[in-house]
Amino acid sequence: MERTKNMNIVHSEYNKYHNTIDINYYNGYILRIDCSKAEESLITTPNSQRMLNALTIDDPIEYARLYLNSEMQDWVNAADMDILI
Repeated sequence: MERTKNMNIVHSEYNKYHNTIDINYYNGYILRIDCSKAEESLITTPNSQRMLNALTIDDPIEYARLYLNSEMQDWVNAADMDILI
């Protein structure tokens, strides 16, 4: 999470009209992550998909971090394992 602190993020949110995560930076740049593209190769269960949807809305920075670090499938797998325990 230390890397995201150094990126001078102004605002981030889930854009329900485009199904994207929009991250605005102080220097005027906008990073837009298409959630459909980010999730197209994931193997999910209904529960992990529900949790992923909640993460998208509640913590878009964490969603972006998982996607950009290629850790999203690991997060989904852990979410499913958490239910089994």
